[in-house]
Amino acid sequence: MNKGGAQQEGHSSKQVENIVLVGRTGNGKSATGNSLIGKRVFVSKAHASGVTMKCQTHEAVTKDGHRINVIDTPGLFDIALSAEFISKEIVRCLTLAEGGIHAVILVLSARTRMTQEEESTLSTLQALFGSQILAYVIVVFTGGDVLEENNETLEEYLGRDCPAFIREVIKLSSNRMVLFDNRTHDEGKKAEQVHKLLSLVDKIRKTHHGEAYTDDMYHEIKAEQHKLLKKHEELESKNHPPDLVSLMKDKLQASYQEKMDQMSSTMEKKLKTALEEQDNMSSALSATVGFLPDGMPTLSVSVPMKPLRGGHCSIL
Repeated sequence: MNKGGAQQEGHSSKQVENIVLVGRTGNGKSATGNSLIGKRVFVSKAHASGVTMKCQTHEAVTKDGHRINVIDTPGLFDIALSAEFISKEIVRCLTLAEGGIHAVILVLSARTRMTQEEESTLSTLQALFGSQILAYVIVVFTGGDVLEENNETLEEYLGRDCPAFIREVIKLSSNRMVLFDNRTHDEGKKAEQVHKLLSLVDKIRKTHHGEAYTDDMYHEIKAEQHKLLKKHEELESKNHPPDLVSLMKDKLQASYQEKMDQMSSTMEKKLKTALEEQDNMSSALSATVGFLPDGMPTLSVSVPMKPLRGGHCSIL
């Protein structure tokens, strides 16, 4: 893993923490972003027929004094979105995360059952952000109001309904998870759940000595941005006619965009490979035919899964 960005001692009020929201459309990504910002800035599915189709970013200073830059991404596990589109938007996400990523918030829903697409969570995150991204992941379960109505804790919910891939994500992200109720009007509850989430962001920051997460792709993007800026400065310093300056700037921008498209293409290939491998695992069923004592045939089907330590969902 490559790390970059400014290193901070303690918690500097000048340090902006880049928090990236990922997850399936409908899980409450945008609503969670609004809870973090403290007002409705991201359009959530509950309030519009459309969904987040482009990376959006908003900055805020929280009541705890955190300066946060929240980046909402398109639904990563939506079969309606192409790998090409998702890859381009994640490259754009990395350009918005100045100084690197301080936390990735994986938003899951306690309201609905996990989808087959979400089973590719691990491989998708690593294909898009790099192999070590799980060291910066926090899992947020939305739908806290539903569990409260059922008089059920998050631990009890996970104990009865915890797919293997969720168990693995939580384990690899060091059990960092928070239950969110984005529908509550209780100001105390709103503040408490945001405080819990930002405390986990702080914990990640301290674990990594204040260094944000970056990977090779991030450094390539920043290098291209720096080159573009330098060439613009050089162009401005010369006494060229305005029309020529405009034309040359257009050419520089086209060259820069071509580089960004190449990076998106590289990421797209990684994502497709990861999804194909996951699909092959899911479809590689093995069946065994046997017979009961009375001669009736039996068929047992097994699905190959990555070995996990522990056979149940006691993850806390």
